[in-house]
Amino acid sequence: MSQPQVLIAGAGPTGLVSALWLTAQGVNVRIIDKSEACVSTSRALAVHARTLELYRQMGLPEAVIQHAVKSTAMNIWTDSAHAARIAFEAVGKGRTPYPYVYIYPQYEHERMLEERLKALGVLVERRVELLSFSDHDSHVEARLRGPDGQEESFEASYILGCDGGGSAVRHTLDIGFSGGTYPQVFFVADIEGTGPTFNGEAHTDLNESDMLISFPLSEDRHARLAGTVSDERADRPEQLTFADVSHRAIDALKINVEKVNWFSTYRVHHRVADHFRKGRAFLVGDAAHIHSPTGGQGMNTGIGDAINLAWKIAAVLQGRADESLLDTYEAERRPFAQILVETTDTAFTHATSSTWSATFVRKWVLPYLLPVAIRIPVVPKFIFSRVSQMLLNYRQGPLAQGVAGWVYGGDRLPWAVVNGVDNFTSLNEMTWQVHVYGTANDELVEWCRGKQIPLHVFAWANEYHDAGFVCDAAYLIRPDTYVAMVEPSGVAELCWLQLCTIELYNDNESTPLKTINSCNYVQTRPTTE
Repeated sequence: MSQPQVLIAGAGPTGLVSALWLTAQGVNVRIIDKSEACVSTSRALAVHARTLELYRQMGLPEAVIQHAVKSTAMNIWTDSAHAARIAFEAVGKGRTPYPYVYIYPQYEHERMLEERLKALGVLVERRVELLSFSDHDSHVEARLRGPDGQEESFEASYILGCDGGGSAVRHTLDIGFSGGTYPQVFFVADIEGTGPTFNGEAHTDLNESDMLISFPLSEDRHARLAGTVSDERADRPEQLTFADVSHRAIDALKINVEKVNWFSTYRVHHRVADHFRKGRAFLVGDAAHIHSPTGGQGMNTGIGDAINLAWKIAAVLQGRADESLLDTYEAERRPFAQILVETTDTAFTHATSSTWSATFVRKWVLPYLLPVAIRIPVVPKFIFSRVSQMLLNYRQGPLAQGVAGWVYGGDRLPWAVVNGVDNFTSLNEMTWQVHVYGTANDELVEWCRGKQIPLHVFAWANEYHDAGFVCDAAYLIRPDTYVAMVEPSGVAELCWLQLCTIELYNDNESTPLKTINSCNYVQTRPTTE
């Protein structure tokens, strides 16, 4: 293999996905991790719909679904009684190929990703630690220490800090990590047992200020318990045992615990890095943002970071984009991270508040309001879309423009299947492409052919209208499957070119008339003198 162009520090899901997507786009990578091997325990469990949609680019959803538990609903308990059930399939079906929450332990997830990376010829280098690095404008020089204790100097074009909340990359860059630490102690336990909650669905108790939730690890006997401790026990987390917290699960969720396979306690922070990029170094995943585990957003968000950044680095390294394109990573991902930290913090704070008003809402309002609210179609659909990250968009970002129907530049492309034709199939290819639902005009066809941009035309059907598309409009789609630009008329001369990944050529010349700046669109076609 040629000299690696990107050094990735950290081989969790974020680092592994970064390495996979970069390698698939022809970028040579080196990925290191200071740990000896993948751990056999982990806190992260949920794989959401949007992550699986993105995973289609590498053929990964089947590997996840094959080994995951499909959690079909969230159940609400209070006063040791079942109060409400939110069914995922009912609200996600028809809107995504993956209308559930998939429970797939992080350690299994990492092993699957690492095996796929190995199949591409890239091995994770274990027990290799990043000691420091320096930015030399044209490259970064990193100092590494190997498993034998020997140090080496290594050069790469870019370095990605996928090394978690205590990121050595972030500390080296001296980037602030604004936020705080929750006073509660969190606990997790993998258990075996019996009871009404061992039914392949998620369950949560809202009765007390200490959070308690159960996730299925199998269809019947195995589950993950997670919760918080906020009383005097939180002052001695290292002394906590499962016996100290199990009575709550036994009483509130009627769980009969037969075996405890693993128990751990930890504290959680809610922080966002002041910057996600500095020179040739980037922060990805937990190195850039950490937050409450509410909603299972952390790992999925880190994976989204990795995929957003990978196509941009590949375009720059391969000379298809100006380096300013890399500034759009922070512009797109940091605002989402800020919103995510704020919303999960708000949800967690309200769920664990001991005030009389919060207790009243948990104990009396939600148990009666939720069963009514979830009968209103828009409510559970919004909840699923938010939790699954299908609502994540870059509408206000520098690479988004235009609107037709319900689809804006910056949106996730809506999913639709008509007569067995899945409009997401073409997204498996990591490339710019154009979608038209209806008829593509001749000029657009010629434009795409001249620019060697794949054009996918889908015969118009009412299902496309229901999904939010407009007949004959043109949708320019980025390599990471988000819509970049929407042109309602479908006429190429009126619409685009998008950033500096594509150059605008004179019809009669082989030299570019104009190279598009990475943060702007060309709205009208320039004329030759």
